Amino acid sequence: MSVPLIQAPMAGVSTPALAVAVSEAGALGSFAAATLTQPAALAQQLAALAAATDRPINVNLFCHAPSPADPAHDAQWLTYLTPFFTSLHSTPPPQLQEVYPSFRANEALLDVLVQARPQVISFHFGLPTTAQLTALRTTGAVLLACVTTLAEAQAAEAAGVDMLVAQGVEAGGHRGTFDPTVEPNIATLDLTRQLVPQTRLPVIAAGGLMDGADLAAALRAGAVAGQLGTAFAACPESAASPAYRAALLHQPPLPTALTTVISGRPARGLVNRFMQEVDQPGRPPVATYSRAYLAGKALVAAAQQAGEPGFAVQWAGTGVGRARALPAAELVRTLAAELQQALA
Repeated sequence: MSVPLIQAPMAGVSTPALAVAVSEAGALGSFAAATLTQPAALAQQLAALAAATDRPINVNLFCHAPSPADPAHDAQWLTYLTPFFTSLHSTPPPQLQEVYPSFRANEALLDVLVQARPQVISFHFGLPTTAQLTALRTTGAVLLACVTTLAEAQAAEAAGVDMLVAQGVEAGGHRGTFDPTVEPNIATLDLTRQLVPQTRLPVIAAGGLMDGADLAAALRAGAVAGQLGTAFAACPESAASPAYRAALLHQPPLPTALTTVISGRPARGLVNRFMQEVDQPGRPPVATYSRAYLAGKALVAAAQQAGEPGFAVQWAGTGVGRARALPAAELVRTLAAELQQALA
């Protein structure tokens, strides 16, 4: 890539069109494969991407520890959420199950990736199994791992990945922590400066980066590139709804916060009723990821049906106030020009 920039995967918001536009413009577009649990669907999407561009596309996978059934814990969380559903003239789902099964437990998806041979593969929430990593290395793909601490970076390096995505606390969407019960409060540039001298691997800074000046700051901190998500969420090629786009572009900027109540894992988004009213002191422990996400998505759907916009999930990082509604290729060119100016 000619621009040291990666468009973050952003499951649910990014699209193949966004990834292709970014890569064609000289950066690295990303495709969120985590929502595709059927091998045929993944194979079809990867074939479509390969037909659309010969530029590299980063294929992103969720590698969380699988969430075993825990009926008592699930029932406790559903009972707590019931009054919120009732207020929206709805009922909670009768039981919970994983919305996004982990790649670690899906060998059929591994077979698809080995056949498709994407040029870049990245991991979120942890690492694949040792056997999966061995198989993925045979594709020749560059392997990236999202890390939020030095310990995670050391584990990723020992596992044999090629590059680290250092995700700071400013990042929008889900934190990439390996253990969701531990929430590192490390800023992006601080984490980058910590990792660069203590690992042999190239480091990509992620979290809160919105413009060329931010990219320049990341490079000065020792990163080889920056990963931007919120900056691309307002692009016309994204899957963001009109209300989501309006919220991203709102001035003055809307506040963001981290919460676990929506999905079961810490994630940063625009503050809404879901966070404010559900995430109360004294609430029971949230169901595990991604079982909790089934309830979260059901509550969002119930709110939409009732015409209540306050529960809409709008992931965004702390730099949201500087989002720009530019076509993806134009945004890449703008960022490249800003970076050049900042480094001059």
